[in-house]
Amino acid sequence: MGMGTGGPAGAGGPAGAGEPAGAAGEFALHGARIIVRAGALADAAALVRDCAPGCRPIVIADANVAPLHAAPIAAALGTDLLTFPAGEASKVRARWAALTDELLARQLGRDTVVVAVGGGVCGDLAGFVAATYLRGVPVMQIPTSLVAMIDAAIGGKTGVDTPHGKNLVGAFHQPALVLIDPLALRTLPADHRRAGMAEVIKHGVIADEPYFHWIAAHGAALLSPIVADEVAQRLVLGSVAVKVHIVAGDEREGGRRRILNFGHTIGHAVEHLSNYDVLHGDAVAIGMVAEARLGELAGWTLPGLADEIRDLCATLGLPVRIPSAFDAETILSLTRGDKKARAGVAEYALPLRLGEMNVGEGRYALRMDEGLVRAAIEATR
Repeated sequence: MGMGTGGPAGAGGPAGAGEPAGAAGEFALHGARIIVRAGALADAAALVRDCAPGCRPIVIADANVAPLHAAPIAAALGTDLLTFPAGEASKVRARWAALTDELLARQLGRDTVVVAVGGGVCGDLAGFVAATYLRGVPVMQIPTSLVAMIDAAIGGKTGVDTPHGKNLVGAFHQPALVLIDPLALRTLPADHRRAGMAEVIKHGVIADEPYFHWIAAHGAALLSPIVADEVAQRLVLGSVAVKVHIVAGDEREGGRRRILNFGHTIGHAVEHLSNYDVLHGDAVAIGMVAEARLGELAGWTLPGLADEIRDLCATLGLPVRIPSAFDAETILSLTRGDKKARAGVAEYALPLRLGEMNVGEGRYALRMDEGLVRAAIEATR
């Protein structure tokens, strides 16, 4: 059923494990302290020390984020800053090995805490470094992109891409701290801000219909280069509340957490086929339209929902069509190798209607006839 939070103003979502712990904008999730507060970056060093007293921090960021946000945090902590080239191309095993070797060269021990500052690529990559270094050291996530703030930094997923697909090597490794400052969105390039809105829309579709309508009503303001502080805070809190509530009840993605994969099965294939020239959020937008269309064709999804999702995505400048150059058979082949596949068969998280997903006999993911998947792909051209 839908969460019924009444939109993002109810930052805590429904009562239960994902409820805010204490002050508004603070959540507890599987040992992680999640703070959402405008201006929080100024307190990053103090919060890192508070959450990991006596530890030796090391900061990791990409070359774009380093001078904007990571360098001041590293300086305040009195520690080194490790950087890597920005972009999905860096989220590979070779880069993981290089960063791990940097930690080994510094003779960092089990008292190390990795501080990841940046977008989803940095969080996934640095999180995987932390998950595997000396069999696991703490990681703290300080996300600076919209996708990272509302999705990638929350829930403990870490990993890297391979030539066979996205996120196929990784580990669950819950962060000790997730520090989210919505004001950091001011430094986010317009295309990344737009792409991040796909995950926001996804949260409305899968769990919170009022939030979906709030997004539609505030679209122009949300895309503004200087989005109002209160609007940015409400946007981030609304999505964080959805993500926290879902992950709280299913840490390892054995059941309901799979609904967060809506749009990602076909979306990951599109992203991979573009050699990651298509941003993750843009690929998810395309994937949501295609997978909602698949649900309609299969009789699971309320007719008209695919069009509603498509129209909101298009209004926010997100792509909604699968490029004609991307062959349907190649997309199907990639979905079979997706990390969410079982026995080489893709499974899809499909909506019933806005705010409610298909339970699928407790699996929250359905195997679909590939003829219907082909038809959905062609209908999304």
